Amino acid sequence: ADAAGFACPGVLAVLGLEAAAPGECELTRLLQDKLQYEMRLQYMKHYFPIDYTVQVQYEEVLRPSNITRLRNGTVSEAALRYLWFHVSSQAVLRIREVLPEKHPSWKYTQELCQLFDALGEEYSKYRQTDVETVVADLVKLIHSAGAESRSKAVRPKALMDNCLKVMRMLYGVPCELGMR
Repeated sequence: ADAAGFACPGVLAVLGLEAAAPGECELTRLLQDKLQYEMRLQYMKHYFPIDYTVQVQYEEVLRPSNITRLRNGTVSEAALRYLWFHVSSQAVLRIREVLPEKHPSWKYTQELCQLFDALGEEYSKYRQTDVETVVADLVKLIHSAGAESRSKAVRPKALMDNCLKVMRMLYGVPCELGMR
């Protein structure tokens, strides 16, 4: 936990059913509202120096093309949501690590962390089932120490753009997310 007493989710046993639960849908709607283009632009780009990047592990960048490839490899939707949750909460944590408390984006990232914490709670209500090995291995890599050797520099807004795009791919249909 940071100085303010908040923490982004760590490795939780967060596996749900193939269909998204009502709580998941409500939280992804709230996340979608927080990730509106104007907010991402302001908090993740304008409030940072030009071309500012954060170091993330290679596996912490999850794009729609990654999801398409995993779906074609018959990875379940529940496992894909599990992966998205870990990657996205870790991305918010990476961004938050570089912010001093007085930074204009601090409160915004704190609110994102709280939504991910709540989503982690929602997932933890379900009985854990086995995730496909490919996803379990990716999640282990994301949380492994010393993985910085596989790091890359990514702009904060790009991380949140990917978070939103992938969330819409995974929750859009089951949660009827409007593409506002």
